[in-house]
Formats: sequence, structure tokens, C-alpha cells
Amino acid sequence: MNWWENEFLKAKNNRLLLENQSAETIARKYGTPLYVYSRKQVLRNLASLKEAFSSAPTGLEVRIAYALKANPHKAILKTLLKKGCWIDAVSPAEVETALKAGFPENRIMFTGTSISLKDFERILKHPEVTINIDAYEQIELLAEARRKMRRKKPVRVSVRWNPGLGRGFCSKTVTAGERSSDGTPIKFGVEEARVIEAFKKLKQLGFEAVGLHQHLGSGWTEEDFPVAIKAVDRMIKKARELKKAGFNLEFLDFGGGFGPKYRAEQRLFPLAEYAAYILDKVESSKLDLKAITVEPGKYLVANAGVLLMKVEYVKKSYRNLFACVNAGTYNTVPRPVIYEEAYHEIVNASCVNGQQKEKITVAGHLCETGDVFGVERLMPIPKRGHIMAVLMAGAYCHSMASNFNFRLIPKEILL
Repeated sequence: MNWWENEFLKAKNNRLLLENQSAETIARKYGTPLYVYSRKQVLRNLASLKEAFSSAPTGLEVRIAYALKANPHKAILKTLLKKGCWIDAVSPAEVETALKAGFPENRIMFTGTSISLKDFERILKHPEVTINIDAYEQIELLAEARRKMRRKKPVRVSVRWNPGLGRGFCSKTVTAGERSSDGTPIKFGVEEARVIEAFKKLKQLGFEAVGLHQHLGSGWTEEDFPVAIKAVDRMIKKARELKKAGFNLEFLDFGGGFGPKYRAEQRLFPLAEYAAYILDKVESSKLDLKAITVEPGKYLVANAGVLLMKVEYVKKSYRNLFACVNAGTYNTVPRPVIYEEAYHEIVNASCVNGQQKEKITVAGHLCETGDVFGVERLMPIPKRGHIMAVLMAGAYCHSMASNFNFRLIPKEILL
């Protein structure tokens, strides 16, 4: 059995099956390149996450706020809506997308960075949306937008703070701490020393401050666990300080970050232990919270999607062997182009476990040297017309794709 096989992805008779349907048949029916998503796999992932938090004490609501930026496919949103999920939105358009999918305003939290006055005005048209302040300097801007909109109904806000600890699978996905591992200053969150000051300012201006939020970064693995629980401790401590200062919070939002498995050797983040730690700390804190929130993105949808593409020809050049496919990374799976550390397994759907293997570079059709899906991957030798499948394409692929070279972004189907 291949390490990547699950109930969605299976190898049978040397062919790749997607929810027991032939990947080759799907490719012929709908054309390539093509994103294929599994509703059942999304629901399996959601069930696993809910199970991790199933020991929450009576009276404490666990809110699962899907990070819409990971994959805004309407049918996926509607699936999560029916299961009681919330939405983590990071732009006015994402808020509006969630609303169009049917999410009620009171199950959406908006967190934005470098927000404009017009951004806040668009959000304030939806009075039940909770606005998550990312910078102390945003408070006056939000107040100005409220005055301009003549908004009389109370505005629910929370504060995203920077707990001084950040983790991510690469430097570009670290979202807390003073600087990322490559030295880039972290732009997110209110620094620790100004959190209580921010709450006092919000109260002074008549806002309804209801929560405290943090997000360390994206793509945690097992080695990130010690830092993640240390950040939980800091969150609880800060919430206690806020309570002592007279601010009784409705919820704490621990953000997202726990990732699925992208590589065979990757050791998964211990989600069950993390959830148990949060629940234990919250219960013993005596904060009298109504809810806690987590914000999964790729955890829910990454392994529920693949990209299918066709081999147009196999090229030999200077002892290199290329599988030249009818897709480009920028237009389909841009993560490896954006993040050097990003990796996607590539499977020959037409010959999954063939014995004759070579090191193959899977090359896209864009005018860019870096347009390769994988470099010298050991795999069964592909032939013209074979279907290749890029795995873990359900998150941050279609949503980050561009029309570089005027190539179209592929269509999507949901099984």
C-alpha cells in the first residue's frame, strides 16, 4: 500500500481510483487539467477534527471556523455549512462569498491585515459579522468607518494578538513572533504590550469586545507541538489578565496551523493531544468562556483534492527525462513555486506501481524554468497520454492560481 492511500485515493490494478472511480475515466470525461475534490474526504477530515475536541465540557462550544482562503469552492462551503462550521474570512470578498454560500453573518469572523477604510465599510454592511482587529492602528479606522456608515448597532470585535511565538512549514507561513526565520518582520497581530490598551480603546469608542485571537502560522508537524502548547499557555495567561482588567471574553480563538501529511516521512502534528491540552487549560482557567475556536484550512481540504493532467510527450535532453504535461504550476498548483519547501506527491494515475522506474522531472507548459511540478521524482516511466495526478491539491491551489502566460485556471468537480 502506498503511503498516500486513503478512502479517497486508492491504487487498484495499477490504476489510480478517486472515490472508487477511475482517474483516467474522469480525465477523459471532463478533460484536463482538472481539479477533482471529494466531499466524503472533507467530511472525514471534519469528523476527525470534531473527534479531537469531543471531550469539551458541557456548556463550552467548539467553533470550527473554516479558513475560506484555502479553497472557496461553493459546494465545499455548503457542505461545511450543513455541518455547523463557521468561516474565517480575510477579505471583504471572502465575507461576501461566505454569505452567498448561505453562511449567516453571525458565523463569520473577518480578520484583515493592511485594511482600508473602504474594506471596513464593506464589512460593516453586515452587522452580525465579528471583526477581528489585527493592529491597534485599525481601531480608529474602524471607528471612522462606523461613523461614515452611521452604524448604530453595536459592532462585535475581537483582537488578534501576537503572542511572540510563531511556527510554520517555511519562513513565509510564520505569522507570529517578532521576525520570521528568514528575518522578515512579522506584520500580523497586536503586540503583547498593547493588548489591554487595545481593549480599553475599543471600550472607550463603544465597540463590543468579545474575543481574543492568535495564529502562529501554517503547516505544523510533530516538531511544532511544544511551541503550539506554549502559545496556548500564553493565550490563557493573557485572557486572565484581560479578565482582571474587567474584560470578560466570550471566546478564545486559537487559529489554525495543524497540517495534513504532504510527504511520506512527515510526522503529523498530534492534534488529539493539542485539543486535549487546550480543553484542559480552558477548563481550569475559570474564564467562564462561552466558546473556543479553531481555524482549519488545509487540514480539512488539502488531501480531499487532486489535480489531473495529461502527459503530452516524454522528452529526453542532456540525460534528463521530462514528462511534459498540459498544465502549468502557476495556473494550477502554485505552492512549490511560491514556497521552496512545499512538496506535492505526483502519481502516474495510468501506471501507479509500474516496475520500470526512472527519475522524472514533471514539466509544465509555461515559459518559466521554475515551472516544474516535481524534480527528478522516481516513478514509473510515463507515456504519451498517461494521466498524472498531483496530490494534496485541495488547499491553496485553485485559490492561489493565476493566469500567467494567459493560461486558464482549470475547472473543478466535486465527487
